[in-house]
Amino acid sequence: MKTIDDWGDIPQFEDESEEAAFWIDSQLDLRLMNGSIHQPDSRESTTITLRFDPRMLARIKRIARSRFLNYQSMMKQWLSERIEDEAKK
Repeated sequence: MKTIDDWGDIPQFEDESEEAAFWIDSQLDLRLMNGSIHQPDSRESTTITLRFDPRMLARIKRIARSRFLNYQSMMKQWLSERIEDEAKK
């Protein structure tokens, strides 16, 4: 069994059967596999500024309070859901 220790050692495949044949005799090195796992960092965040109509922001805050959520977290959740919906289109 051949161990792949560099991403460049994986060829481009023409189809799934060619890829399946390759992986029958090959495996990823554990260090390569572990290095590719995304480890989220709680500091992975970018601050932005949005301008809202004060009445709209007040409504958003009321909705968040009624759901026992932080309004910014709720807005991020809404944006994330909308992005997923758009990606499906």
